[in-house]
Amino acid sequence: MRAAGRSGRTRLRDRVAASDPGLLRLTAGLRTVGAIALALAVLALLGSDVTHLVAGAMAAMVATFAIREKQPAAQAVTLALGLPVALASVALGAVLNARVVVGDVFFVVLIFCAVYARRFGDRGTALGLIGFQIYFLSLFVGATVSALPEVWVAIAVAFGCSAVVRFAVVPATPAGVLQRLRQAFRARLAQLLSAQLELLDAGPDEIDKVLEGLRAGTARLHETALMIQSRLEEGTPDESVARLVQRRVADAEIAAERLGLLLLTARSAERADTLTLHLPGAPAPSMRRASAPDEATATLRRDLEALRALVLRPASEHTGTALAHVRNRLLGYRDEENLPPAAPVVQDVFRGIGETARAVLGLRIALDGPQDESDDSPATARSREELDAEDAAIDAGEKETPQEPTGLRRPTTRAAVQVAVGSSLAIAGGEMLSTQRWYWAVLTCWIVFLNTASTGEILVKGYRRLLGTVFGVVAGIVLAGLVGQHTWTAFGLVLVFIFAMFYTAPLSYTLMSFFVTAMLGLLYTLLHTYSASVLLLRVEETALGAACGVVAAALVLPIHTDRRTNELLGTVLQRLTEVTEEAVDQLSGGPAADLLDRARDLDQALGDLRAATQPLTHPVTPLRARRDTARYVVALLETCAYHARSLAATAELLPAHPSIAADPRLRGAVRRTVRNIGAIAAHLADEHADAAVETGPSIASLLEPGTDGTPRYGRITGRVLRHLERLDEAVVGLARPLGVPVAAPQR
Repeated sequence: MRAAGRSGRTRLRDRVAASDPGLLRLTAGLRTVGAIALALAVLALLGSDVTHLVAGAMAAMVATFAIREKQPAAQAVTLALGLPVALASVALGAVLNARVVVGDVFFVVLIFCAVYARRFGDRGTALGLIGFQIYFLSLFVGATVSALPEVWVAIAVAFGCSAVVRFAVVPATPAGVLQRLRQAFRARLAQLLSAQLELLDAGPDEIDKVLEGLRAGTARLHETALMIQSRLEEGTPDESVARLVQRRVADAEIAAERLGLLLLTARSAERADTLTLHLPGAPAPSMRRASAPDEATATLRRDLEALRALVLRPASEHTGTALAHVRNRLLGYRDEENLPPAAPVVQDVFRGIGETARAVLGLRIALDGPQDESDDSPATARSREELDAEDAAIDAGEKETPQEPTGLRRPTTRAAVQVAVGSSLAIAGGEMLSTQRWYWAVLTCWIVFLNTASTGEILVKGYRRLLGTVFGVVAGIVLAGLVGQHTWTAFGLVLVFIFAMFYTAPLSYTLMSFFVTAMLGLLYTLLHTYSASVLLLRVEETALGAACGVVAAALVLPIHTDRRTNELLGTVLQRLTEVTEEAVDQLSGGPAADLLDRARDLDQALGDLRAATQPLTHPVTPLRARRDTARYVVALLETCAYHARSLAATAELLPAHPSIAADPRLRGAVRRTVRNIGAIAAHLADEHADAAVETGPSIASLLEPGTDGTPRYGRITGRVLRHLERLDEAVVGLARPLGVPVAAPQR
């Protein structure tokens, strides 16, 4: 019973880790709610009235969510600097509240400075956010000069409570967050293997649903890998260890994705396209006829379940148990003589299982340290030797610092000008709707500019905020009627909504806006200013603020969605060229390059492009053909990135791996692909460019034949060629949707 209980708790922990990598959303919600609850308790003991309780709660929320640094020491400094900024901001709000023109002008200047401060990094962003939000707080609670001492006390208490909760009650060190992200990676890797198991057993009627699960699992694993890479520098002081973890995470991700592709090919009537794993809604490939269960399929199912157990079971269970023998068997599939008798495509799956088991072994060593080797088989010992040799070859290289644009081309400067203009429009229009609550329009205009970079992104964000606000108004009306004058019940519901707001923010902006508006309905009830007309006015002010933001973004230093996506697409193609060329050059015998960071830069650029295309791929967009084209292009680029990462991972093995040797002939095999990427980039920069994408014979046929008595190319070279072939096909596939001419193959 006790073992069963531990197993149940472990499964629950893995589910939570997979759904919230690093527990970042849970930490944000608990910190914010904890800071507010503690501030309310302290202020209640001090005898503060409801207005100052609300001020303290809002200040505690701002002091908690504004801080973004990862190191506790840096967080403490920013929090300490934020307190005087907050006190000065609320004082200015109280002084200027009655001076309409001067107050409005100062508010616009404050907004410009708050957005411009983002150029100074996380600390500048936090201080700007605190200054704006606390000024807004002074307007919300109607702060006056005579009441300033009480408001200052409430804000000081709020900042102190935020510090206590952040550093003592819900601490989160970079190393701890990274450790939880590693656990999330393992959990999501196990979930992906479960999806692959479903693919193995899926019938014709289930294949589309199973493929969607496989795509989602692949994307979630990649997301977690990127989160780990973004926190390695702060969470791992030793740079060599950080690079080791980065390599092992990348190896595991690539091996798991390749295993899914091999399984899909084994189930398909023809070779499966890598694009199928990346394009949402892509039709399932034609499947082989269902046959009676055979021994190979049963063995595959058993080994996939064993591989999943290897991922999830703690290291202590890998020694002296049946699990160690299972690990030895799976690693044995890397040797041709140990493959079970089966069709060639099925034997490829067994090879993929062996490579994934090796990646899992390397991941365990990197994350958990050296392990007992007493149960190793010769195949396992050989895998350990290869991993040790690779680890010894890791060298921490210097990173390049990208140059930022200057002047109005700098994103923070442009956004500051746009927000200032949009806020001016929002103030003018908002005061026509209400001379008392015009600031809601300004708040919406401010928020729709956060983390957006094009007119389309601002339009989508404004639409989502308006939608969430409308539903939140309905909830606020219902809850205000139920809660009535029950002050502490209302505060309890406020805390629930705040937690839900921060927990759902990364998942759905609409949901977050819903919880914000429902919470405000309760706050108005507490301040005795609630009415249905007030909440309806909030909808009007929100719509006005969103419209002002869109108008400012469209007319003032505009960055249209097409222009931004083309710029980001050009960056992705540049990164793709760098990774591919340097990986193939290293595989051909050239000097070692920093391929891990190159691949990470490619993934980051692709992530930026994916976010920028959201206005084009949004479900409500009326341009269906354009939406499908954007999805197709992004899916093709994700396919290219997968093959480029695989090439980089293989090239990283070259300096130390005993069974991989450079093949100088590979250098010529990539030239056509690089030229084609350049042709596409040229058309993005100038639609009248005369460059064309070339097609021709297969990549493998471009290699010069080997000498007499030697094989044309070995197994590793063959794998590299397969990745180059798929990459070449994907690049050629980009030509049609992007309008790049394709030259007929030369005979």
